[in-house]
Amino acid sequence: IKLEVQYYFPCTRWLAVDEDDGQIARELVAVDEAFMRKDEDEEGAGPTLGLEQKSMSTTYTIKIKTGEKKYAGTDSNVFAILFGENDDTGVINLRSCKNYKNKFEKGMINEFTVEAVDLGDLEKLRIGHDNSGGSSGWFLDWVEIDAASQGQRLRFPCGRWLDKGEDDGAIVRDLYPAELQTELYMPFVPYEIKIYTSDVFAAGTDADVFIVLYGRKGVCTQQKYLCVNKRERRLYFERGAEDMFIVELEDVGEVIEKIRIGHDNRGTNPGWHLDRVEIRRQLRKGKGSETNIFPCESWLARSEDDGETVRELVPSDIITEKLLRDGKLKVTEEEVEDALETHIYSVSVRTGDMYGAGTDANVFLTIYGDLGDTGERKLAKSEKNKNKFERGAVDTFTIEAVDLGQVFKIHIRHDNAMMGADWYLEQVEVLDQDSEEVYMFLCERWLSKKKEDKRIARTFFIKGYKGERNTDPNISKMLQAKLGLDRNANKKKKKKKVSALEEGPIIPYHFTLSTGMDRDGSTTARVFVIIIGPNDVETDRLWLDLPEGKKCFAAGTMEHFVCYGTDVGAIKRVELGHNGVTPESCWLVDELSVAVPTKGIKYIFPCKCWLAKDRGDGLTARLFNVLDSSTINITRKVIYSVSVVTGDTQCAGTDTRIFLTVFGANGTTEEMLLAKNEDRFERDQEDTFTLEVDDIAPLKKIRVRIDGSGSRPDWFLDRMLMQNLTTEETFLFTYENWLSKTKGPKRTRECELPAVVDEEEMVEKTTYVIQVQTGDAIGAGTDANVFVMVFGEYGDTGTLPLKQSTNMNKFERKMKDVFRFPDMLSLGELSKIRVWHDDKGPSPGWRLDYIDVKDEAMDQTFRFPCDRWLAKNEDDKQIMRELACANNDAIDLSDKTKYEIATTTANTDDASTTENAWIVLEGRKARSKEFVLENKKKKFLRGATDTFEFSSKHVGEIAGICVGHITKDGKKVKHEAFWHVMEVVVTEQELGNKYFFHCDAQIPLAAKKDKFLTFECFKSIESFASKVRKLVPVKYEIIVITGDVKDGGTDSNVFITIYGVNGDSGKRHLRQSFRNLFERGRTNRFVLEMLDLGELLRVRVEHDGSSLHCGWFLECVEVTNTANSVTTIFQCGKWLDRRKADGQIERVLYPKY
Repeated sequence: IKLEVQYYFPCTRWLAVDEDDGQIARELVAVDEAFMRKDEDEEGAGPTLGLEQKSMSTTYTIKIKTGEKKYAGTDSNVFAILFGENDDTGVINLRSCKNYKNKFEKGMINEFTVEAVDLGDLEKLRIGHDNSGGSSGWFLDWVEIDAASQGQRLRFPCGRWLDKGEDDGAIVRDLYPAELQTELYMPFVPYEIKIYTSDVFAAGTDADVFIVLYGRKGVCTQQKYLCVNKRERRLYFERGAEDMFIVELEDVGEVIEKIRIGHDNRGTNPGWHLDRVEIRRQLRKGKGSETNIFPCESWLARSEDDGETVRELVPSDIITEKLLRDGKLKVTEEEVEDALETHIYSVSVRTGDMYGAGTDANVFLTIYGDLGDTGERKLAKSEKNKNKFERGAVDTFTIEAVDLGQVFKIHIRHDNAMMGADWYLEQVEVLDQDSEEVYMFLCERWLSKKKEDKRIARTFFIKGYKGERNTDPNISKMLQAKLGLDRNANKKKKKKKVSALEEGPIIPYHFTLSTGMDRDGSTTARVFVIIIGPNDVETDRLWLDLPEGKKCFAAGTMEHFVCYGTDVGAIKRVELGHNGVTPESCWLVDELSVAVPTKGIKYIFPCKCWLAKDRGDGLTARLFNVLDSSTINITRKVIYSVSVVTGDTQCAGTDTRIFLTVFGANGTTEEMLLAKNEDRFERDQEDTFTLEVDDIAPLKKIRVRIDGSGSRPDWFLDRMLMQNLTTEETFLFTYENWLSKTKGPKRTRECELPAVVDEEEMVEKTTYVIQVQTGDAIGAGTDANVFVMVFGEYGDTGTLPLKQSTNMNKFERKMKDVFRFPDMLSLGELSKIRVWHDDKGPSPGWRLDYIDVKDEAMDQTFRFPCDRWLAKNEDDKQIMRELACANNDAIDLSDKTKYEIATTTANTDDASTTENAWIVLEGRKARSKEFVLENKKKKFLRGATDTFEFSSKHVGEIAGICVGHITKDGKKVKHEAFWHVMEVVVTEQELGNKYFFHCDAQIPLAAKKDKFLTFECFKSIESFASKVRKLVPVKYEIIVITGDVKDGGTDSNVFITIYGVNGDSGKRHLRQSFRNLFERGRTNRFVLEMLDLGELLRVRVEHDGSSLHCGWFLECVEVTNTANSVTTIFQCGKWLDRRKADGQIERVLYPKY
């Protein structure tokens, strides 16, 4: 009173349970006097200040989930209090639910709105009930509070009873937000939307009206329905009415370019005549507001005008109200000069001409341009055909929309209604009638719940689109990892750690999680892993999100994940946890395995512990130390970026399964499946994704195979490009042809492509002539189908069926059969051949004498002697043999050999030396003498690589070296001096084997040879000639132990493939006549003969799932090389069962050392 200041607290809202938002208590905020005065001139209209009040208060949307338990619902009156860091709301009665009349029933999610002024960050929520009503006990699952104006969604888990007769008897509980379940997003801003319905006959509607706002560059809000329930729909949008809504939506920026308004055409008389829309929002600094006026003056009705129920409107005028410093309001009105124009888009939809291509379902289309999109429009009225979307027909539709700019993609779907809903869409053409531009979309895909990937909604890009498509989830994962996009605010992380996060490269981590077999062992919580290296360098929280269709980590299951994170160096600890806090979310973890393919290492952590608030020690996250894990060496992988280009011919795209095998100078990968991932391998499209490939570079060739499955089994492959992301080497593979049994000249589902580097092919074409000599013995001939596979320097030929021979009747006694295979990629020098038959026909047993393979391009013939039976009833009963090449001359290695030693000095200032160095080679067979590396002609300079040659006795495989630094002529050392050596490479000249030693060490100068450092070999490359020499036949004893668990045995056919440094054994069937194999708790022994595989790297064990009792619990496999008695043990301890664990019936096992 003294200052004569008047404060105005306007309200103009109901305080009633059954009106507005159902609140009977409100907090009011003061507004400026000028705003109160502005409307007094207009008679009878009070000030409308909802927008100002909305922006000064916070609107909380509260979602309350009642549990799924029996009798979980309540009829009591529920109340809540929100506590923030500054204030609380007081008691809020949760009476008026937006979506259900009967609230808080079992499994229901109820939604309420609460407004409060300046609470600050929410800290806790008190929720309870008054214990009234018939069944008052209530099981509350969780409460979610969404504060759109703050851009925060908080989850308050409960998972407990509020019941006097259950749990601890409390009917009021304090809940706290779960930090790991907090979601942050861009804060919303309030808009005041006034909608004027025209004053014409039947102008009003009871349909559900929605609105979307667009800013510049296509930035838009979500589609917002303005009415919450049926009652509001009846109340609003009557003839001649003016309805005001205050909504919080995404901030679209300074300018509203256009709005889209429409309705769902439901209710008794849905037709609606809209006069105009006015949208008011506050200016950035809060002092005043801006109103955009969008005139419409037309029908949104199926039965009037053009039958459209959606309209796009552009602003005609903008009214600005500014509060000046002297307290007056300045109102200005201006016309919008450069508003976007409305365009007419003509859409032609062509249905494919094949059986069952047409559909009777309702089709919906969204067109996207760089200025925005049309929103989803129903393609209702075809201009050409009464019956739309029939086989081979073209239907044309008209869509009116505000200028979209350059159109680049469409989204099309149907609702799967009516009987024949499956639809094969061939193409869509969008014609902008104003600019006369045509946008072409090649589709050639099924939209069907039965065919392809069973999707009825698809996105297509314009033909020749070069922008970002994002078909590789791994690339998006890598980008996310680069951004450190851990959606949850990790408030606890210190700033120091964040800097350590961003240094290392991003690499893939493979996780396998097994859940224990306990009734309560499964969890629906979100699981995460953090990997910690030396000096507490750690990855972001890597969330292990389950694939679509899986709801939880179920008891007894096994799940696999691939995540991208920072390379932390040598892993020291792994943190595993989840974001559940309720008793419902307890989780029993059985085992966690972490594989790092780029380092070739896998850690298996036996966890066997609860991660739960109410079990064990109450922790939901645990640290596991690497020292407690068992470590296994796995195949080391290199990351390649692969680009696959599908050709531009009709029906070039495919949904068949595509397999890739890569051949390099240092080995061959296994066959890898290239995942379709919804939209890959479509016509005229380049798909780029990352692939983990064995370290076999340089690449020589690839083999691409399709299996002809799927609704579109044919594929036109144009080319493939593979780039090693570490070394940036690029290999091009060109095909430009069909992979198909029905199309193209080749009629094949498999192709081999040579690698092209700098326009030079890495392997050349040749013709292989294979001569097969059948032996001279009674019954030597065979009627079975015979297959061979030839192996050489550059991989293998794949399976070659021996069909067209020079003789009509093939493989008869004492006969020679000749087979020609033209247009093959040369394998260079050959090493071995695998030959087998399918044991079909009246007398399948076969005595093979030898096989000759002639490479016509090299003009060289390779002889593979056999002189053994391939028969189930002769010899050792094998029908598959591996034959070594007899051409390779024996090299006598007992003599001397030459070694080349290459040293690389570090590139630092004081790395070089003027003195001599010396080296000793530690071999598996012997130790060499000391070689002095004489420093003549300025050697060991910084950054230089120097080579030396010595002859010595053969030391065998080199395991380590000793390197010393010695004075010339044995002078005494005056000052301490060092030679900084980075790397030493030793090459054995006779066979060409290379050994790499990574040193990076300072070697002290000494007068005698008593000071030295030792280094272990970190990588060796065995030459082809050396590998071929080792290929001698060896008998391997294979022991298979079946686990002693219920239903552990199997009656299926079991197969094993053994991989060693010299190659693999091929897929071998483990069988014995008249024996019941692989029974629970039993041990079975098999003997197989194959060419020496060298050190064993891994085995693949699989079964064909052929019998009734096909599930199998494999304990372990032991493989013994009987020639040198070395036994390798491969632990498994897992199910091979389609119904258990991860549903796999094959396992790759690595040796346990």
